[in-house]
Amino acid sequence: MTPLGIMGLNEGRATARTPGSTAAASTGDKPAIWLWSQYLLDAAAWIVAILLALILRYELLVKEVNVPGIAAFCAVAVVAQLVVGLSFALYRGRYSFGSFHEAKLLVIVAVLVGVILVLVSVAFFTVIEVPRSIGIIAFPFACMFLAATRYLKRMYVESKAKPGEDAQRTLIYGAGFLGNSLVNRMMQDPESPYFPVGLIDDDPAKKHLRLSAVPVLGRIDDLREVATRTQASILVIAFSEVEAAQVRRVSDLVAGLGIKVLVLPPLRDMLGATGPAIADFREVAVEDLIGRRPVDIHPDDVAGYITGKRVLVTGAGGSIGSELCRQLSAFAPAELIMLDRDETGLQSTQISLTGRGLLTGRDTVLADIRDADALLDIFEDRRPQVVFHAAALKHVSLLEQYPEEAWKTNVQGSLNVLQASAAVGVTNFVNISTDKAADPTSVLGHSKRVAEKLASWHAERTGQRFVSVRFGNVIGSRGSMLPLFTEQIRNGGPITVTDPDVTRFFMTIPEACQLVVQAGAIGRGGEVLILDMGEPVKILDVAQRMIAMSGKDIDIVFTGLRPGEKMHEDLMGVGEEDSRPLHPKISHTSVVPLDPQQLSLQEWKAEGGFGHDQRSIASLDAATELGAIEPGATPDGGSAYEKNDAAGTVRHSSSTSASRPSTPSTSGAGGGAS
Repeated sequence: MTPLGIMGLNEGRATARTPGSTAAASTGDKPAIWLWSQYLLDAAAWIVAILLALILRYELLVKEVNVPGIAAFCAVAVVAQLVVGLSFALYRGRYSFGSFHEAKLLVIVAVLVGVILVLVSVAFFTVIEVPRSIGIIAFPFACMFLAATRYLKRMYVESKAKPGEDAQRTLIYGAGFLGNSLVNRMMQDPESPYFPVGLIDDDPAKKHLRLSAVPVLGRIDDLREVATRTQASILVIAFSEVEAAQVRRVSDLVAGLGIKVLVLPPLRDMLGATGPAIADFREVAVEDLIGRRPVDIHPDDVAGYITGKRVLVTGAGGSIGSELCRQLSAFAPAELIMLDRDETGLQSTQISLTGRGLLTGRDTVLADIRDADALLDIFEDRRPQVVFHAAALKHVSLLEQYPEEAWKTNVQGSLNVLQASAAVGVTNFVNISTDKAADPTSVLGHSKRVAEKLASWHAERTGQRFVSVRFGNVIGSRGSMLPLFTEQIRNGGPITVTDPDVTRFFMTIPEACQLVVQAGAIGRGGEVLILDMGEPVKILDVAQRMIAMSGKDIDIVFTGLRPGEKMHEDLMGVGEEDSRPLHPKISHTSVVPLDPQQLSLQEWKAEGGFGHDQRSIASLDAATELGAIEPGATPDGGSAYEKNDAAGTVRHSSSTSASRPSTPSTSGAGGGAS
């Protein structure tokens, strides 16, 4: 059942079923026998209407009727119906049978035929001796009979086309336009897997409403009682843009009843669908419960810097990079260069874009951003004009154990990409960062913070738009907790959550990529752009809802915060300004540039608190605030990695992050994945 079919939007391609015949192709006319049989019924309707008009006109004195004249008059009506009907494509299968569009056309045709009859009766009165008022009197009867034959045929067809015995008993929440369309489609399709047994709607005016004989049985508060009474196994939420709070409420109400909750795709996806791949209802996903939706972007701004340009994406084989490539391709770049060290990921991205995964074209580049020389050779050969830097290591707990790997990829690798971009004159550079870079407490956050500062420094040096984009946890990306929860549920549990009160910001992959694409258009050199991500979500709530959706009895185990992990993430660091000059949901802030010459692995490890020569962050804070050392400088005079951009002080909250033990922790995951 396609969304377009559900909604009955494509009137010009609608099909009709007849007993003993199949429906015509969606792009063709109805079977000839169907159309001509309808014409014969229409012709008979005019004959009966004219005879009734004569009886009324002569007040049952039928002896005064001129039979030859009436026969000729009926023949004119039959021919006129055919000519006018064909002229308006009434018998060409252009309109859905029994639809309002056909009814409107039917009235127009009947009016024209009636006018023709009046003119004939006036012009040839002396010949046929038919009263001039017969055409006018016959018109309403003809309209009634024309509509009645169609309605009876429609009732017969619908009575023969009901869901089969195997169809699941289904409740529909929403008795509006979509709900009505769903009920009609379910009741008319013998292959429908759903049999509607009732409707739920909160509008008091629809209390006694019936749609195709399916009654409204109550309001959402009555859902449990209605579901039990009707023995429904499916609940369809018939809203094109359902709010997350509504989905959560419905899911809670049917919890424990064994009812599967289904939702419709957003209306824009229904109208934009090109095939049956997305046609079916889908089960409620975590995205529906969390409520993230793609942010509106300004396509004209985006097209201005991507269309016709050579665009390179690092990390193109990853979850973010691959979606980024798909979105960028829609803006018709002159060349889309996908770079990654993961050949399998590159192939998957290429297949999603071209349908082929031969890896023989120039659109895929196999390279490691840690290799500065190879990267520079590639940039000098391909000369990209726009670069999106998505390649990174991002698993929090693993990087806590191997901080030098984070340095090599997230810091040094990012620097390699920045330097290669500057060398070939890249005009737009977008560095993908994370909310963990705001007042960082983890290896991941510290490494990404350095990358933001390096991008800011290159923006100053080149004068080009080198910006960073900071966002939170991405639903479904590699490293996200949601795939982990899904796998833990599949294995029978338990689900591991760090803390009952831990919260995170969430966004969907398309939403994240739209922000990244928009950032390249509106970001000014050196800025960090941050999406308004709404309210943070409790990880425990997400875990509990995923368990409820699974229908399994799964335990939840609390493992405690991991090293470097915050209880609550911040979108902005202390002292960072929240300015939104160009987009209502995108904040602009800035970071202090960091000269690559001042990079030092040992200082970075020490100041982050994860090196062998750990220094007390608290004592460094105190020394800086007392003026014992310069803001941003280490006690031994070296350049500092992390400082507050406004006040010049190091900010780490021991109350909101886990202490960092000397040995790596292997506690369970959940709640802190990037």
